[in-house]
Amino acid sequence: MAEDLEKKHVCPWWIGYFLLIPFRKLAQDPQKILSPFVRSGMTVLEVGPGMGYFTLTLARLVGESGSVICADIQKKMLGALRRRAAKAGLGERISTVLADRDSLHIDTLAGKVDFALAFAVVHEVPDQVRLFEQIARSLKPGAVLIFSEPAGHVTPEEFRASVNLARSMGLEEAGAIHIKQSLTVLLRKGDSA
Repeated sequence: MAEDLEKKHVCPWWIGYFLLIPFRKLAQDPQKILSPFVRSGMTVLEVGPGMGYFTLTLARLVGESGSVICADIQKKMLGALRRRAAKAGLGERISTVLADRDSLHIDTLAGKVDFALAFAVVHEVPDQVRLFEQIARSLKPGAVLIFSEPAGHVTPEEFRASVNLARSMGLEEAGAIHIKQSLTVLLRKGDSA
């Protein structure tokens, strides 16, 4: 049954190569999307990084004093990400965590994350409540999460339902972000959370 769930929900690992195509920057430029939110020295959580389309930019933005933690359920995706990071000279700034369908395995990050990214991944997760709970727990008060889903795979109603789940975990809507071909919102952990 777990295999059926993964086949139904999770993007196959080999698709990761197609997600790295240079033309993607015309619609979804990582530098333009991330630079307003990520600074040197930050601790960043990326959920479902795949082969690292956004990860290498995140690692450059956090600088030598920052870190990027990537949680994904696919070993092959994480392996490709680590190889790309090493080739780019950014391997020391990036750590990977093998998640599973029930947990991101990021309990050690509670209250330590300055910024999180969940890009085109939440719709693949069978338990979104648990996912948003873990992300929210990892964030520092005032930290933000960019939550984005592909407009072709997720309806506006499904996206709104996911945003409402995130809000139930203490994440407040902090504005909309325009990313082509995506439904996107900026969520912020409340100061009292």
